[in-house]
Amino acid sequence: MGEGEDKAKYNIKAISTMLGIQPGTLRAWERRYKIIEPIRNESGHRLYSEEHVAVLRWLIDKVNKGFTIGQAVGLLEKGNIDVQSQEEESLYNNKLNSLVFDLEESLLNFQEFKANQILDEAFNIFSIEKVVMDVIGPVLVSIGDKWERCEITVAHEHYATQYLKTRIMIISHHLQIDPLQPKAVAICGVNERHELGLLTFTLYLRRKGFEVIYLGTNVPTEDLKIVLQEVDAKYLFVSCSLKEYLPETLSFIHEIELSSPSLKIGIGGHAFRITSQQKVEPFNKYLLGFTKDEWNEWLKVTL
Repeated sequence: MGEGEDKAKYNIKAISTMLGIQPGTLRAWERRYKIIEPIRNESGHRLYSEEHVAVLRWLIDKVNKGFTIGQAVGLLEKGNIDVQSQEEESLYNNKLNSLVFDLEESLLNFQEFKANQILDEAFNIFSIEKVVMDVIGPVLVSIGDKWERCEITVAHEHYATQYLKTRIMIISHHLQIDPLQPKAVAICGVNERHELGLLTFTLYLRRKGFEVIYLGTNVPTEDLKIVLQEVDAKYLFVSCSLKEYLPETLSFIHEIELSSPSLKIGIGGHAFRITSQQKVEPFNKYLLGFTKDEWNEWLKVTL
């Protein structure tokens, strides 16, 4: 056994499982930032020590809190591995609020160039998931609320929605797929036309390495059944935002469940926030939740 191998006992698969990081992501971090140097055994395979695990766990925690990996590595190199200070947290929250306000204003004024600049700045500061969940998400909700209150026109709502949808899809298609992860199909509920919530969840899944077949809106039930069989999907994710479409969507889910009993179905969307617990109780096992932590927990149980 080579020098140091007695201390390095975890292979890359074990690290991936332990910390929830894709092997490809870990290799990329090592190449680009030289943050750790795993020991190689006689076969040339990476081996990681407890010290490596501690460093990686700290970095992943920072990334989950919204830092980019570059920023997290910068803090590590400065020796600043304490919990983020209240001052730093306040600055970050103020920046997030500013980005949300500026992005919404630019979209409602049809200023695509400015919106691009704002989102580019956001992606330079925060992780992809942080931008989607804490910048694009609040803008989406705010614009939807203003449209429902007739404070903006349908044209304003459509323009903003289409812009944000395009940006999310561009990001999503550039993410690496893990061939070992199960395949998933994502679709909007019956008559549902609001896609951004589903797109956000699809991006979350792709970040985890899932291959997601995104079907969007207005897909007939029989067509969906064919796709599920053709791609041998393990998961079906369904989104419903408008309360009036919920009964039909739940009936549709029940029909799919009868035809594909081994399929794991997850459902979410704004409609479930505003519907009484009694009406959705029969479908509780399918409810994904509304936060990343809740999504993680749901997947952990079903994988």
